[in-house]
Amino acid sequence: MTETVTNWAGNITYTAKELQRPHSVAALAALVADSAKVRVLGSGHSFNEIAEPGPEGVLLSLAALPAEVDVDAAARTVRVGGGVRYAELARRVHGHGFALPNMASLPHISVAGSVATGTHGSGVRNGSLASAVREVEIVTADGSTVVVGRGDERFGGAVTSLGALGVVTALTLDLEPAFDVEQHVFTELPLEGLDVETLETVMASAYSVSLFTDWREPGFRQVWLKRRTDQPLPDFPWAAPATEKMHPVPGMPAVNGTEQLGVPGPWHERLPHFKAEFTPSSGAELQSEYLLPRPYALDALRALDAIRTAIAPVLQICEVRTVAPDEQWLSPAYGRDTVALHFTWVPDTAAVLPVVRRLEEALDAFDARPHWGKVFTAPAAVVRSRYPRLDDFVALARELDPEAKFANEFVRAVLVG
Repeated sequence: MTETVTNWAGNITYTAKELQRPHSVAALAALVADSAKVRVLGSGHSFNEIAEPGPEGVLLSLAALPAEVDVDAAARTVRVGGGVRYAELARRVHGHGFALPNMASLPHISVAGSVATGTHGSGVRNGSLASAVREVEIVTADGSTVVVGRGDERFGGAVTSLGALGVVTALTLDLEPAFDVEQHVFTELPLEGLDVETLETVMASAYSVSLFTDWREPGFRQVWLKRRTDQPLPDFPWAAPATEKMHPVPGMPAVNGTEQLGVPGPWHERLPHFKAEFTPSSGAELQSEYLLPRPYALDALRALDAIRTAIAPVLQICEVRTVAPDEQWLSPAYGRDTVALHFTWVPDTAAVLPVVRRLEEALDAFDARPHWGKVFTAPAAVVRSRYPRLDDFVALARELDPEAKFANEFVRAVLVG
């Protein structure tokens, strides 16, 4: 490539022979058909080499495609182009009086890339972002388009697909009527004294709940509750309400965060943690995340507390969330009520990786699945063993991409070792 391309965090520099930004789906399809290896960049918010096509491949950006957002009010759906990000989608959907069921903490990430990696928001009844997908349109290896919707036997592998099936050029998502949300922040929730029942009550106390800790002390420095205004006001006796606006990461300016202190506002301005008009940080960080069965949540938190002296020196913040089960074969929340343990690290790969490995060892007994777009060191064989429909996905990948045009080293390790 004549230009240097990195991911958002700057820890990955892509080695592809060229970066292409087609302006139409037809041009994209022709490019795919003529290329030997292709991977899609998305918004670049992955922290590993999932998007790396290798030195002989094409790195494909969808940012120049038409930013299609087509709301069908009668069907309560929206068709969204493959290059659109959540902030843009949310504003357009809200303008039609509708809402997405949930959003991730960052509105800056692409819709297609988010669902392809199993990214999620929070809430005991809220599935991953892929749960809202009704239909996916994929340009496959020969340049033809395949449309896979609910009811198709292939649907369970088509959405959270790691980019291994082709290039997603459009998604159709379910919508619901727009709603307002209040955000309430509480401080200092102790880990000591929490039992399984209390932790379940805490996590179910609002539409979306996030716990934050720096692991310098046991327990959680902040609790963020996002309450739909059409649902009851939560009773939260376990921690004190914050008296000023806060940022999840100590020392970061609260102005970047979405409105707090119980001020109601539109769903898309409260469900994310960060405002769309602000970059939440400089990118000076690494991230890891592990998703495990929710019944293991308290034991997993105690296991982390036991090694917090190793975690804390390289940690900026840890967030604990819940995710409802979904049906995507490669989703980290596939088939189980899930607790998600997210880690934002300092930007020092050499210092972080040994701690990540130790953390994975602490979580090994809890059947943890790493987030596909984050930093992890778990052996591929271990990761594969935690996906009961993996063989079905491998068969689907062989059907749609028989010459493995979209399978880079990361994907091959996951699928076949």
